[in-house]
Amino acid sequence: MPDIAVFAPSPSLTVTIEDRGMEGDDSAPEIHIHAGGQGVWQARMLRRLGVSVTLCCVLTGELGRVVRRLLEDEGFRVAAVEREGHGAGYVHDRRDGERTAIAESPGEPLGRHELDELYGVMLRAGIDAGLAILSGPDGDGVLPSDTYRRLAADLRTNDVRVVVDLAGARLLAALEGGADVVKVSDEELRADGLLTDAGDLGAVRAAVEELRRRGARDVIVTRAGQPFLVCNGPRAFEITPPPLEVADHRGAGDSLTAGTCAGLAAGQSLREAVVTGAAAGALNVTRHGLGTGDMSTIERLRESVVVRELPAAEHDPDESHGRVSPDGLAALAEQEPEDGR
Repeated sequence: MPDIAVFAPSPSLTVTIEDRGMEGDDSAPEIHIHAGGQGVWQARMLRRLGVSVTLCCVLTGELGRVVRRLLEDEGFRVAAVEREGHGAGYVHDRRDGERTAIAESPGEPLGRHELDELYGVMLRAGIDAGLAILSGPDGDGVLPSDTYRRLAADLRTNDVRVVVDLAGARLLAALEGGADVVKVSDEELRADGLLTDAGDLGAVRAAVEELRRRGARDVIVTRAGQPFLVCNGPRAFEITPPPLEVADHRGAGDSLTAGTCAGLAAGQSLREAVVTGAAAGALNVTRHGLGTGDMSTIERLRESVVVRELPAAEHDPDESHGRVSPDGLAALAEQEPEDGR
């Protein structure tokens, strides 16, 4: 069984209130309690795909103690730094079909001691696994963005393949350290000043080249409502997942990342691995549980994923089409990490 280390700095305790779903049923609602957060959702889908997962995280206070028990019950190997304080968590009400936040807490920022311990835990787990996913916490100020630069650089120095699923200052920091695969959305690229027209495929490919210039090797760009783009060395592909009815769109991107990493860990090419990721993401939107699904259905859905190879990009030095705007470059140059470091 392949193993993957997931950097999930601050998992959340999630409480979701839902109707029982039966028409005319006026009985008490269902209350669901799970461990959550980007890294946890990725790890959950990895487990469904037969991958052994080591979750590297900080668990805080009473919420953290509950999260550990939930993670271990799901079969994760939890490599955690424990501390006292207020952990991350939320309570959401879905009884009307939409998520309404009742209460949310991003958790407390990591102190220097906890951050040093977490860094060592992730470095060790990543080296043991050989493939690492760097994901982010829900809160902006939980840890310095530069942590991602250092982790990406140190992991790759030790022959670990690094997959980055981040945005903003965290993404830019990770790129400085280097990344084997970057997964990002067109909305995130636009927010970072790297993309002006998400509907223009040429502009998206130009943004990918900028990511490569900054330290990415291969890039996956999701585009809401459109096929997503995969740039693998000199080759580029459009990937169209099977269209399925959406119950909850949250977690689709994390399932895409997880499915892709499961394929890579099993020895698939990036093109093959992304097909698995596309099928996993498509199945996830049909479900209310984030990062959930079953391997047999994902394997069936792989057959419905459409892959189209794109012609080589034309590089014209006099072509301004699709470039980062001067204002965008200036904004990037001035962008500071969330914690102000």
